[in-house]
Order: sequence, then structure tokens, then C-alpha cells
Amino acid sequence: MKLEEIKQKKISKILGVGIIGFILIFSIISMIVVKVIYDGQFPRYDRHDETITAHLRYSDIEEAYPRKLVNFKSGNNRLQGYVYGQNQEQGLIVLAHGLGGGADIYLPEIKYFVDNGWRVFAYDATGSFDSEGKTTKGFPQGLIDLDAALTYVSGQSEFDNLSIVLFGHSWGGYAVANILHYDHEINGVVSVAGANSPMDMILKQGQRMMGNFIHTQRPYLWLYQRMLFGQVASFNAVDAINGSDVPVLILHGTEDDLIEYKGSSIISKTDKMTNPNIRTRSLSDPGRNGHNNLLRSDDAIAYIDEINIEYRELYNDYEQNIPYEVKQDFYAKIDRVLVQDINLDLMDDIQGFLMECLN
Repeated sequence: MKLEEIKQKKISKILGVGIIGFILIFSIISMIVVKVIYDGQFPRYDRHDETITAHLRYSDIEEAYPRKLVNFKSGNNRLQGYVYGQNQEQGLIVLAHGLGGGADIYLPEIKYFVDNGWRVFAYDATGSFDSEGKTTKGFPQGLIDLDAALTYVSGQSEFDNLSIVLFGHSWGGYAVANILHYDHEINGVVSVAGANSPMDMILKQGQRMMGNFIHTQRPYLWLYQRMLFGQVASFNAVDAINGSDVPVLILHGTEDDLIEYKGSSIISKTDKMTNPNIRTRSLSDPGRNGHNNLLRSDDAIAYIDEINIEYRELYNDYEQNIPYEVKQDFYAKIDRVLVQDINLDLMDDIQGFLMECLN
């Protein structure tokens, strides 16, 4: 063998080892980065301090809307559930909440449903409010928790003979659509501002943090989610909806900046859906076309704008460090019912759809 050929083989071997070493080091670093960033997006969310928030409190409506507390297991964690309208026989709405909150964030919607004859089963998901869990773990956990909730419901005689429909927003919107991958008896689904899949959501969020570099991390994101959740991590709403003939109403705001209307949303994939019982509605009214304001009334939006102006003035007066007692005084004066006033036209449309699902 010529000396030149020997040199070339040595160089090729060195290059090969170098490339393998680079890939190995890059992969190790990537997995560490992915874990840190991913876990950081899904912390635990305890109940908000009700003295410095404008959310409707259960104590505000407790007398008129009594509820029964129940609990059930999701994996190793015990979740807190709530049953409203215990004497209602029209049907059962299972409500899945968004990330960062708990079931009580949706008290205005729960009130509306009970007023319109529904029994409502709501719950705090893993790592949220009164449920166990050190963290919320990840987007697929919302689906796993909903599966656990429906399994619990199916085993309780009090819900026998009640048709089941689902209502979910954001994290919950993703869950109620993807639950159609499972074998539960469901009459209808309302998905509000839902993401199509965990990967769609994580990549869009990651792009905001890391730019297009996030796409080099896709294999590691896929692997980490798969390690955490198994096959559930690969589920998407399109396949779930197409594999079912259950009626599905999909609502999304055109200016949603969290689950982007033309990005990670379910509604952006409707051209790929074959289920004949799909309905979609793009919500474009100014001030009511984002992620968290879709279900609020015009009066609520206008009032919130006024409150925000007052709070900004207070924020500036105290040089961005408002004392706790001052915050409490500010929020004590807020009309919580008006802040949470719902968009009756939209809710009536949802109610009409759900009633059709019972027929």
C-alpha cells in the first residue's frame, strides 16, 4: 500500500471519529438544553392569590352554584374534581382548562352551562391548583388527565344515562380534540384555541426563544417527549378527528399570539380533515380575537381596558413596585362579575351546537 493511501485512510478515520464525536457531544448538549427549556415551560401552577387578581372566585357564586368535590387518580397523582348542577339531567359537560390555571378560571362558563341545564364536571389538571403534581409536566399530560377524568366519570353511577360532551380551551382545547384517539363514548366536542399537537406547539414556542435554530432540536424534542409520555406524545388532533364521526366545533381567534391561528392551531389544519361533522369559526372581532379574550363580552373588554389604564398609572406612580397592600385595595374595588362577563352570542352558539349533539 502506498504511503499516500495510508495517510488518506488515517485522515478519513480521524475525520470520521471527529464527526461522530461532534454529533455525540452536540446530542448530549441538545438533550440537556431541551430538558431544561422544556421543563421550564411546564412548572406547577398553584392557586392565584385571590386578593390581587380579577378572576371570579367560587366564594362569589357558592350559594347559587353549589358543587360537589371529588377526586381521581391520573398516573401517580390525585386530581381534584368538581361537579356542578348535580340535579341536571340534560347531559354532562366535561370541562378541560388551559395551562397556567385551573377549573375555577372557567367559573363564568360553568355558570352559563349550569344555567342552561347541564351538569358540569371540571377538574384541576396535574400540577394545577388543588391537584397533585410537582409540575404540569407537558402538553400531552393534559390529554392523559382528560382520559383519566373520563375513565372516572364512566365508573360513577351518578353519571349513568347522561350523554357526555366536552369543552376545552387552550391546553384543554388540544386535549378535548385529541381524546378522540381514545375509546370513550362522547357525543360532541368544543375545542377553543386548541393546539393540533404537542410538537407543533413546542416548536412554535421554541422558535420565539431560539429562532430557526429550534429546528435542529426537533429530534431531541421528539425523543424527550416520547420518553416522558410514550405514544401519546405523537398524537395530533387531525388524526383524532378524522378517525371519528363525533361532531367537533373548532373556535379560534385570528390574532391569537400564543397558539397561532396560522401556525400550531387545530383550525389551521382543517383542510386536512375528513370528518363530515366538523364546524369551524374564526373569531375576528377586535378586542375579542386573541387567546384569552374570546369568550368575554364587549362590556367586559371595555371595562378591562379601563382597569388596565388605572393599573398602569399606579404602576408608574410606584416606579414599577406596587406595594402588596396597595394591590389588594386596587383589586378589592374591581367588579369581578363584569370583568368575567361572557360573550353571550358566542356561548349561545356553543350551546346550540351541544344541544344538536344530543339529538
